[in-house]
Amino acid sequence: MSGGGSGVRAAAEREEFAAFFPQIVRDLTEDGLGHPEVGDAVARLKQVLEYNAPGGKCNRGLTVVAAFRRLAGPAQQDPESLRCALAVGWCIELFQAFFLVADDIMDASLTRRGQLCWYKKEGIGLDAINDAFLLESSVYRLLRRYCGQQPYYLHLLELFLQVDLSRFSEQRYKAIVKYKTAFYSFYLPVAAAMYMAGFNGKEEHKNAKAILLEMGEFFQIQDDYLDCYGDPALTGKVGTDIQDNKCSWLVVECLRRVTPEQRRILEENYGCKEPEKVAKVKELYNALGMEAAFREYEESSYRRLQELIGKHAQRLPREIFLDLAQKIYKRQK
Repeated sequence: MSGGGSGVRAAAEREEFAAFFPQIVRDLTEDGLGHPEVGDAVARLKQVLEYNAPGGKCNRGLTVVAAFRRLAGPAQQDPESLRCALAVGWCIELFQAFFLVADDIMDASLTRRGQLCWYKKEGIGLDAINDAFLLESSVYRLLRRYCGQQPYYLHLLELFLQVDLSRFSEQRYKAIVKYKTAFYSFYLPVAAAMYMAGFNGKEEHKNAKAILLEMGEFFQIQDDYLDCYGDPALTGKVGTDIQDNKCSWLVVECLRRVTPEQRRILEENYGCKEPEKVAKVKELYNALGMEAAFREYEESSYRRLQELIGKHAQRLPREIFLDLAQKIYKRQK
């Protein structure tokens, strides 16, 4: 298919997905909006959903729908099943919103997706912690509403709960952030679609996971790179990994290349808030050719991914993985 054709298809899929969001909001709020006792809480939930859930690239949610369309036979693609796929896609987007609201508080971030972080908005503050839990519980309400009667319901619940348990200790969170993101950004949407389309085999899931976790690891490293080298106009946020003393791919790679003198510069300036110190770290990155190092890593990761797809995607349509790879390699946001 020509690039133009797939571009038109992608735009139509994005539009279909976005158009389903008001339905999600209705599902979660319609029972209680006019209710005297819970009206306020429901109005708050509506506000939380509408501020935090849309506005991203929606790649995770779109992946569920696209993978479901590729995996399910024509007989399985009735309007009801497609509505379930759209709803599960939005569940993953709400899950992502739950993580982001909480992460932004922990990281003391200012902006997200080109707007003020939720906790930074006037009158919100640390109430945002409660709002993050509201977003999380919405996921399980929607899963039950749309998929509660389906044979794959338990599989979906287990997938979502598997992500969730990794959440609640700061140290452990830092250690497994790579795995967490890889899991819910890549494996979760495809695995959900597989279960919905009746692909239950252990072997198929194991093979999909091998490919998708590799993709997720690259995505995380790319995120570290964009934190420093991305254009805030495209990424929607100003990177703070250097100031925040993050164990980023860039600093780890930089440490492998430094002379003792350069290491001293890094030790004196990394993890400091002052703009001139941040600038010194960036100068060091440039002197050590970190942009070129990332491009080289990107090429080798892409080759490795192609090999994995060749090896593991025998019983699943390769396009699911190739479409995803196309979205993330060379991205700028």
